[in-house]
Amino acid sequence: MGVEQLDDQDYPSLTIGQAADLIGVAPAFLRSLDAADLLHPQRSEGGQRRYSRRQVDFAARVRALSDEGHTIAGAASILTLRGDLADAQRDLAAARAERDEARAERDEARADLARAHDALDELRAE
Repeated sequence: MGVEQLDDQDYPSLTIGQAADLIGVAPAFLRSLDAADLLHPQRSEGGQRRYSRRQVDFAARVRALSDEGHTIAGAASILTLRGDLADAQRDLAAARAERDEARAERDEARADLARAHDALDELRAE
């Protein structure tokens, strides 16, 4: 393992105990997320669960929502919808940027056409 892998959000570097300690839960909570098909940790050669930082962050957000009274399934749905919303907002921002660029190109083309018409009018006037 190279040290650079520790910067990778998806590298499974944490044991179940370490992940549980980080978010203040019992390992059973993380196992329940796995059993509910919400979190899929990788397995070591010995079969032990290994969690990435992204997975631990997800589990921490599920825990926060469950602490607010949501079921685990409800918390997962909320997080999925939040992710979908964030994706849609990024897509919208990208589409708006493309639209604005297309409008700028259109306006430049119109200006070029107007200049060409003016030049043609000047040639005809001569």
